[in-house]
Amino acid sequence: MALSWGPVTTFADVLAERLRRDPGRPLVTFYDDGAGERVELSVTTYANWVAKAASLLVDELDLERGDRLRIDLPPHWLTTVFLGAAWQAGLVVTGSEEPAAVVCGPDTLDVWAGRVDRTVVLACSLLPLGVRFAHPVPPGVHDVGVEIWSQPDAFVPWDPPGADDPAHELDGVAVSHRTLWEAAAGGSLLDGGGRLLSVANPASPPGLATFAEPLAKGGSLVLVAQAGRERLEATYVAERATARFPA
Repeated sequence: MALSWGPVTTFADVLAERLRRDPGRPLVTFYDDGAGERVELSVTTYANWVAKAASLLVDELDLERGDRLRIDLPPHWLTTVFLGAAWQAGLVVTGSEEPAAVVCGPDTLDVWAGRVDRTVVLACSLLPLGVRFAHPVPPGVHDVGVEIWSQPDAFVPWDPPGADDPAHELDGVAVSHRTLWEAAAGGSLLDGGGRLLSVANPASPPGLATFAEPLAKGGSLVLVAQAGRERLEATYVAERATARFPA
């Protein structure tokens, strides 16, 4: 069943209830078939990563509530982490070409490295276990695999977002936390408590619900990258998924 402890208004509310109800249950299971990688984050482990990422963004890099964060990553478990970190800190997830900060991967690192004079640039190697790049990143770029590990496992924003603050931008229109989580709780991608297998990028407009809805409904996401049809079907069975996106 979907979580039903009262009005669903912010990411912090949803995550706190998941931690209370089923902290050890898998929340995000990620497969990169090209790299042979499988990562599974329980609710507790996911919350710890979110806290570290939020602390990095706010306490180390001085981002503030209302600042815009672009998550320029492919489908990856770290994509879901930085979504949560943004929502926890009150940052607005955006597709803007001029964000206050960006989280990028190796494929777009060179593009964003040229903008460090006006944009805070965090780079993820996307190597297994979230480790650092094999070689130093360009000057001014923050290597997530270096800087995130020293951050604490708990994060409490001094200026937390409210239900009516923007959570993300869709086609230039701000969508509030309240709207995001009410839509997630009432969505139709999966039944409450189910496991959704998806190949969509959770940071993309069509893929956002593939993470928000399982989180709000007491379910989980099985995120798969670089897999053919046969591997997708095998993963669907092995992970006991109950729904898929695209359907």
